[in-house]
Amino acid sequence: MSWANRLSTGLAKTREAVRLSLDRLFDRGPDPAVLEEVEAALLAADVGARTVERLLGSLQAQGRGIGQPTRPGPSASAGHLCEILKQTIRDTLVACEGESIDQVIAGGPRPFVVLAVGVNGVGKTTTVAKLAQRLRQAGHRPLLVAADTFRAAAIEQLAIWAQRVGVELIRHQQGADPSAVVFDGVVAAKARGVDVLLIDTAGRLHTKANLMDELRKMKRVLAREMPGAPHEVLLVLDATVGQNALSQVRLFNEAVGLTGLALTKLDGTARGGIIVAIAEQWKIPIRLIGVGESVEDLQDFKAGAFVDALFEAAPSHGRTRAGER
Repeated sequence: MSWANRLSTGLAKTREAVRLSLDRLFDRGPDPAVLEEVEAALLAADVGARTVERLLGSLQAQGRGIGQPTRPGPSASAGHLCEILKQTIRDTLVACEGESIDQVIAGGPRPFVVLAVGVNGVGKTTTVAKLAQRLRQAGHRPLLVAADTFRAAAIEQLAIWAQRVGVELIRHQQGADPSAVVFDGVVAAKARGVDVLLIDTAGRLHTKANLMDELRKMKRVLAREMPGAPHEVLLVLDATVGQNALSQVRLFNEAVGLTGLALTKLDGTARGGIIVAIAEQWKIPIRLIGVGESVEDLQDFKAGAFVDALFEAAPSHGRTRAGER
C-alpha cells in the first residue's frame, strides 16, 4: 500500500468527523445555521477554537451566502466551500512543514544528536526505533541510547528493536541515572564514529517539575560533552489526546526548547484535527506523522498530502473518492 493510501486510511476517522459532516451541511444550501454546524464539526475533530474561528472567518469572507439568510442568486457550492477550508488549513500547516528529519540530520554535525521527549504512552520508544531503522536503510549508522531507566520493560523493548534493526544500543540497569546513560552514549558515539545518536527518554508528566528538571539535566550533559547538542529535541505526541497536546507542547518547549514534533496514532482517532491547532499556535516544525504500527507508517509530514487525505479518501480498486458523485 502506498503512503498516500496509508495516510488516507489512517485519517478515515478524522475525515468522517470533518468532511462528511461538511458535505451534509453544504448540500442543504446556505442558511444561518450552517456556520454553527460547521463549527461543531470542526471542534469535534479537535481543530481548536482559535483555528475554527479563523476558518469560519474565511468561509464568511469567501463563501458568498454562507451565514446569511437564504436569498435568490448564486451562492458558494459545496465543492467551493470545501476548497476554501482546504486552502485555509493548508496555509496553516505549510508554515510547520519545515525540513524533513533526514534533511535536518544530513545538514548537521556528526554525530547528530536527537533527544526524544514526551509523556507516558505516546509511542516514543517505537518512534525512536522506527527512525533508527529508517536512518540505517538510508545508509546512516545510528546508535540508540536507552535513557528511560525507570522501566525495565522500556530498556528491553529498545533492546529488542535494536537487535531487530541491527543497531547498537547503550544501556544501563533499571534505576540508573538517565544523565549517566546519556553521557555514555555521547562518549560511545564519538568513539565509534556513528552518524546519529538517538536518545529515548522516560515518559513523564509535563506537569511534574522534578521530571522536567531531569530532562534539563540531560540536555546540559549533552551540551557539555558536545557543544551544540542536542541538535534535535523531538516531542512525540499522541493524536488521540486532542487539546491536551497543546499544553504538552507548551510545557516541554519551555523546559527544553523543542525543535520538532512527531504526531503518532493518527489512525486511532477522530481528533486528528489537533495537528492544525498545534500548527496554528506553535509554528514548531512537524517532522513526522504516524498512522499505523509498521515502519512504513511513520513518514515525513507534508501539508498538502495531509490536507488531501483529510478531505478525500484515496481511490482504491476503481472506487470513487469520498464526496464524488
